[in-house]
Amino acid sequence: MLDQDMINQDIYEYIQQIVPPEDIMRNEPLKKHTTFRVGGEAEVLIKISQKDQLLRLVPFLKKLEIDCFVLGNGSNVLASDKGYRGVVLQISDRMSAVNVAGNRITAQAGALLSRVAAVAIEHSLTGIEFASGIPGTVGGGIMMNAGAYGGEMAQITESVLIMDEAGELMELNHDTMEFGYRTSVVKNRPYIVLEAALILQPGNVEEIRYKMNRLAAERREKQPLEYPSAGSTFKRPDGHYAGKLIMDAGLRGFRIGGACVSEKHCGFVINRGNATAADILEVIKEVQDRVYERFEVTLEQEVVCLGEF
Repeated sequence: MLDQDMINQDIYEYIQQIVPPEDIMRNEPLKKHTTFRVGGEAEVLIKISQKDQLLRLVPFLKKLEIDCFVLGNGSNVLASDKGYRGVVLQISDRMSAVNVAGNRITAQAGALLSRVAAVAIEHSLTGIEFASGIPGTVGGGIMMNAGAYGGEMAQITESVLIMDEAGELMELNHDTMEFGYRTSVVKNRPYIVLEAALILQPGNVEEIRYKMNRLAAERREKQPLEYPSAGSTFKRPDGHYAGKLIMDAGLRGFRIGGACVSEKHCGFVINRGNATAADILEVIKEVQDRVYERFEVTLEQEVVCLGEF
């Protein structure tokens, strides 16, 4: 439970005029909404079902200087054990429509990338196979330019509908998205992804399915999917692989509390079942320190921290 609430009854009642009460959760455990399965309570968590809710809520919260955090599937987030004092706006299954017109797929921000990949197969479209095993949403994938196995969202994104803190809508094309390695203009500015148009190519269904199955098998073989994690914990440093640096630093299986470096893939910090967010962050910091001491290479954390640590 948070020590001091930011959301008084008047504010809460105003929010109820915008969002149905059943989609507003007070003191909601964040461990239920992140793939690390750790985290204290969010003062308020709101499940967003339409962009108009965001257009009204975000400027309202900004005006009152109430902190808010946009959450998707929580697959790249480490939520503090202390919780989050403010409002978490969750864009997930309630805002996840996916539509196809020719070789263009338009997906709302809450659609899982795996679902978009499944829709692509149904329409014999290729180009998004790399994302079929990424557990995040379209919004999160666009924001961080998610990628795997040589593919990334920048390669298939035609345009993105975003909103700013003032509730203004903008459509950004590929060039104005400023995509880079695990980044975009959305990550660097207070923008919220609402929808993305993806351009794919006609393909053979069996070939597409074969590629997705092959990548899925490779993930199962090389990644610790049986444990809660946030995927790759660190960005790939120039000229190196994070996992190999960590392994060569003698940190395979390194453990603090319930958190440890995966023995299967050293680029993953995992929750072995009873980890706290503090355990996980301590492992991350220790890995960064030891790798730098040994190789003078800085490992940049890819996972986003939510709340105070």
